[in-house]
Amino acid sequence: MNMLKQRIFTNWNLMRVVRLGLGLWLLVMSVQAKDVAMVFFSAFFVITAIGGIGCCRVNGCAAPGNNKGAQPLTEIEYEEIK
Repeated sequence: MNMLKQRIFTNWNLMRVVRLGLGLWLLVMSVQAKDVAMVFFSAFFVITAIGGIGCCRVNGCAAPGNNKGAQPLTEIEYEEIK
């Protein structure tokens, strides 16, 4: 539970605030229009903003770096052909 509180209340940046604002605005508009599909779409933005999850953050979709167990890169030798 403590980790959930920490995730919700820390690391707020501009993009996270924009996502929350956009999600809340879409949520209100979709409830007023009684559009169920749009409620789920806007809930996605609200949940990702509150939880700080998803692909919309710095290096969110990046491949993981070099692991401790991975072999180091070796130097490649090239031979020039004329």
